Amino acid sequence: MGILSVQGNKIYFQKRDEIAVLEAWGKDTLRFRSTPNSSLTEENWNLLIQEETKCTVKQEDNTAVIVNGILSAKIYNNGKVTYFKHGKEILTERSEMAFLDRFREYSSLGADNHRMTVVFQPKEGEHFYGLGQEQNDCFDLKGSSSRLIHKNTKSSIPFVYSSYGYGFLWNNPAIGRCELTNNHSLWEADSTKQIDYLVVAGDTPGEVMAKYADLTGHAPAFPSWGSGFWQCKLRYEDQEELLSVAREYKRRGIPLSAIIIDYFHWTEQGEYKMDPKYWPSPKEMCDELENMGVKAIVSIWPTINPNSENFSYMDERNMLIRTDKGQYGIFPFYGQQTYIDPSNPETAKFVWSKVYENYYKNGIKSFWLDEAEPEILPVQFENLRFHKGNGAEVGLIYPYYYNKLFYDGLKEAGEEQVISLTRAAWIGSQKVGALVWSGDIPSTFDALRMSVKTGLNMAMCGIPWWNSDIGGFWGGDIESDYFRELIVRWFQFGIFCPVTRLHGSRKRTSNQAERNPGILERSGGDNEIWSFGEKVYPILKNLIELRERLRPYIHKYMDIASKTGASIMRPMFFEYPEDEFCYTLGDQYMFGEEILFAPIVNQGQTERKVYLPKGTWIDINEKKEYEGGTFVTMEADIEHFIAFVKKDNHILSVF
Repeated sequence: MGILSVQGNKIYFQKRDEIAVLEAWGKDTLRFRSTPNSSLTEENWNLLIQEETKCTVKQEDNTAVIVNGILSAKIYNNGKVTYFKHGKEILTERSEMAFLDRFREYSSLGADNHRMTVVFQPKEGEHFYGLGQEQNDCFDLKGSSSRLIHKNTKSSIPFVYSSYGYGFLWNNPAIGRCELTNNHSLWEADSTKQIDYLVVAGDTPGEVMAKYADLTGHAPAFPSWGSGFWQCKLRYEDQEELLSVAREYKRRGIPLSAIIIDYFHWTEQGEYKMDPKYWPSPKEMCDELENMGVKAIVSIWPTINPNSENFSYMDERNMLIRTDKGQYGIFPFYGQQTYIDPSNPETAKFVWSKVYENYYKNGIKSFWLDEAEPEILPVQFENLRFHKGNGAEVGLIYPYYYNKLFYDGLKEAGEEQVISLTRAAWIGSQKVGALVWSGDIPSTFDALRMSVKTGLNMAMCGIPWWNSDIGGFWGGDIESDYFRELIVRWFQFGIFCPVTRLHGSRKRTSNQAERNPGILERSGGDNEIWSFGEKVYPILKNLIELRERLRPYIHKYMDIASKTGASIMRPMFFEYPEDEFCYTLGDQYMFGEEILFAPIVNQGQTERKVYLPKGTWIDINEKKEYEGGTFVTMEADIEHFIAFVKKDNHILSVF
């Protein structure tokens, strides 16, 4: 048995090979830390310091209890911790040892680092949501397991919302795993100095997410231009091609908010400047775009190799990710690359100085942060050395610091509205203007179906700015009937996402001319809304015009997201937590409080069932009223989509 003691508002536990502390950390929130080392660290990672809250701590013979608002916890003298909301048990640790009371497991890796594991009892009927984004076709994560690691199409944000009315935050940037299976819930770090997790209680999902935002940071104000339509493709090869596309949108009277200059516009990986051969006058280009009301966004990669003029300077000053074994190359792409290390403050200063000089001064003030995981081949984070430590211990922090580099630089330059499109995120990424997208997913209906669930789970782990490549990223044949149907259905989904952005590497057509013969990374097929045939064009044009009419509504909820952490894209249970059906619905969702959207995600489908919660709902197509509390079957040919608006709501007029 161990020793329990109370010091101030904290409970301390000690036994052979373990010390632990349980304490309040903000309203209705408790934080637990433990280690087999001689002391706990005070590293909070991205966790924000909370004001002291009124809590009570009481010690009895074999237990100690801490009460913080509606959340309380009891720790026994064998080390077991159990959590209660309003006095009802919601979460309890369990030992995986058959004959020993060991409630956390530690496996030494040398020095102060261990593989650490904590396991909790399963709860009957419990559902889990969040954990970042992954193309795994799961909405309810109960019964699933996941590697805690970033990869292209996968961002691990170790927070889940439980249908028992609490959030669980694994406050650790180590590579690891999470199992939310039927026999237990398990959290593990491959290499760390301590177990560190928080439990956040609330009476509604909205309350839990608001407290989570208080713990990890709120998204800034959403840019006024960001709610419109973003045009992108892989890739515009030169300045004149980009401008011709923007001019054509203008000529056709189609609202366009942003156009993106993709990768390999630069002179070399790790050189933050545009190739003057293809982009001779970026300042004049940006001025023309601004006059059309269009923002220029530039893709920047964190890759760098010895051919870069910056490599030696950065390498000698430990501004790059290093390897513990072997040479610098950790990502083969037009030669061996390594990555800048934005967790080093000196790296951030140096890279921003280059970006400021070569992009910002030319009018480019928004950026696409690709390869933000970073992408490692082979996937051996334990061989990486960051400024913050070994990759196995801190590998999940990279996308946060990569976004922070640009956020801090833009704010210092005087920008009030900061948004960065990024391919990965971690705890707190929302507070540095991260607009996360789901990575390089295929152009298939399966990927569209999965993307709906992905976006909803991202919303439930504190990322209110999210989108996907409309049409998927790779494999799209713009001349095929399959893709033309897919692009319409995906565009309909994209209108009801926080950001509407068309992108993809389309197959080149047989009659497509070589614009710049011999160029490195030539363009894919055309990807403007007039590229997909005469039948598709007016449908997409009408959808963009609808998005334009929705923009005041969208900004209303983006303001709410900044204040409360509630995404505009919300699972049905977010608005209707008392309705058991809503916890099973990963193929429809609320877009704000007033709009229910039910995307069509299967080839050839023109009808589907939709669940309407209690209340009176109006179909946006026929303007017919339906009483909720049941399923209805709705039809929508390719020119229409399925959505409902609450009765007596002005937003119906937008449709």
